[in-house]
Order: sequence, then structure tokens, then C-alpha cells
Amino acid sequence: MTELATKVEPVVAPPATRAPRPSLRRLPRYAFLTVAAVVSVFPLYYMVVSATNTSKDVLDSRLLPGGALLGNLDKLFAQQDVASAMWHSFVNATLTTVGALVICSIAGYGFEVFHSRGKDRMMRILLLAIMIPFAATMIPLFRMFARLDLVNSTFAVILPAISTPFLILLFRQASRGFPHEILEAARLDGLSELSIFGRIYLPTMRSTFAAAAVITFMTAWNNFLWPKVILVDNTYQTMPMLLSNLTAGYVTDYGVLMLAVLLASLPTVVIFLVLQRSFAQGITGAVK
Repeated sequence: MTELATKVEPVVAPPATRAPRPSLRRLPRYAFLTVAAVVSVFPLYYMVVSATNTSKDVLDSRLLPGGALLGNLDKLFAQQDVASAMWHSFVNATLTTVGALVICSIAGYGFEVFHSRGKDRMMRILLLAIMIPFAATMIPLFRMFARLDLVNSTFAVILPAISTPFLILLFRQASRGFPHEILEAARLDGLSELSIFGRIYLPTMRSTFAAAAVITFMTAWNNFLWPKVILVDNTYQTMPMLLSNLTAGYVTDYGVLMLAVLLASLPTVVIFLVLQRSFAQGITGAVK
């Protein structure tokens, strides 16, 4: 019996490869993105820095933090009722957001799920309403609320903003990606349309609801013109109205003003940071 000797070749490790260097073609893109990021972040940095400086330092365009933060804070709370303005802004923005999400989501759901030519014509009319500036409807709105005795009330600020054509269009477009087979199966199981909307549609469209919530909250929080018209005194003043009052005198303390702007910006920044991932998915129409 003969044994066949097998020759085993040694395993040679492949030569180490160097990590590929970034292409020079990407350098202009990275440079442009860097400049865009700096331009976008600089106003926020300047706002925070100016809130810690005196009015003279702000006018001198000082770019370094100062030591006047506590002094500006004392002056701000002495001149204006910041707590009341923050509370009224929060109440108005929250109630507007909740009302808009409920009404516009049901409208968008109905436009798409119960589709018909008549609803398409109505949707075109709603889209035309986007082109009408608010200044053209402000006087009729004021006269209507005056007849209803709602001038200088929270309801007068909230009601015109709880139904917008943009949000209805957003929910309608997002509903086009909703699987209609699930609706048919739920109807065969005996669920009502309200149960289908609350138990199936709403959890599936969470990203769209998050995007609509961010847009509505930021718009309602920053709303200035309509509250300034319908609120005839400072009893229910909001943060944008408070900022306007700080610039109404003969001399403006820009350190105090920038501190007030910083405080007014914090809630919207927090809302956006918390919902930013869902916001991006909802804007792109993602359905999970």
C-alpha cells in the first residue's frame, strides 16, 4: 500500500491595503457644506452670546460671551411678564397643534380613503386658499370674531389655525402610501371607521403626525400678526408680542432683547430636536 504524500502550500496572508484616500473631487463639496453649516449655526451662536452681553457690546458686534446674563435677566423680568407670555404662548401652540392634528388628519384621511371627483374639486379649492395672503382675510376674520364676542380671547387666536390646507394636503399625500387592504380587512372584521382611524391609521402614520406637530407648533408659537390684532391688550400676550414690546420704546436694550429672543426660541428648538427623526420621515411620506 502506497501512501501519497500531499504537498501543503503555506497560506500567505494578502498584503495589507491602505485605506482609500478621499477623492479630491469631494473637497469642494465638503468645503461648501462646511461654509453652509457655519452660516446656519452662526446666528444661533450670536444670539446666545448677545444674551450674555450688554447693549453696547451687542452694538459693537462682540462675538465672545460676557458677564451681563444675570443683569439682563433681572431687567427682562422687571420690564415684562415673561412667565405669563410663555404660558399663553405654550397654551395657544399646544391647543392649536392638537386641534390641527385631529381635524386635518381626519380631513386628509377622508379625502384619500373615500376618494371621489367631488373631493378632488374641493381639494383644488383648498389649494387655491394657500395662495391668498392672510392680510386679505384678516379684516373679515376680525369682524366675524367681534360679532361672536370672542375678541381678546384665547379661542380667537386658536380657531383660525386649527385647519389649514397645507396640513390637509400633507395627510392626504401621506395616506396614499397607506395599505388599503388593511382597511378592507378591518371593515370585514366589523370595525367602524372611527375605530379604524384610531387603532390602525393613527399608529401607522406616526411620522406624519410628528411632522405636522412640529410644523404646527412652530407656526403657532411664532405667530405674531393675528394675536397682535385680535388681542387688544397685554392680558393674553404671547412671546412674539412681548418681543415687540421690548422694541417699542425710544431706547432698546439689545442685550435684554436677545435674551428674550433666546428664551422664546427654546421651546421650538426642543420640540424639533425631540421629533427631528420622525419629522424627516413624515415630510418624505414614509409609512411604517
